[in-house]
Amino acid sequence: MKRMIKYLPVLLLVFSLAGCSGQQTAEQEEDTMTDIVITIGERQFMAKLYDNETARAFAEQLPLTIDMSELNGNEKYYYMPEELPADAERPGRIKTGDLMLFGSDCLVLFYDTFSTPYSYTRIGYVEDPDGLAQVLGSGSVKVNFRAV
Repeated sequence: MKRMIKYLPVLLLVFSLAGCSGQQTAEQEEDTMTDIVITIGERQFMAKLYDNETARAFAEQLPLTIDMSELNGNEKYYYMPEELPADAERPGRIKTGDLMLFGSDCLVLFYDTFSTPYSYTRIGYVEDPDGLAQVLGSGSVKVNFRAV
């Protein structure tokens, strides 16, 4: 027992340093995210870009106005003229307002929540997607992305 007490300060130091392993809290992560505005018709939606290589490469292209095409009744997509860095993962579940990259050049804005087996690279998300599906409509739509 005396040996255990002797090493207690060292153990406490090790455990406290383990909490500083480089993982960010949700609040710290949000501080490193980039704010953008997505404009569709007269509606504006605030969105956040993740702090990753793909989102930074996308942000470098802003402002950007594109015609996004309809697919599957749950997403709008646009093939970028240049590839973006990709780090795809299988999210399993897509949420309304997710902004992702399919492959290395297909920008996708989702307006419905659903499960998926496909892989995407996360770019960002619309903070409050209420009304997003209505303004995106059922066909192609002009969408503007700009930094705040």
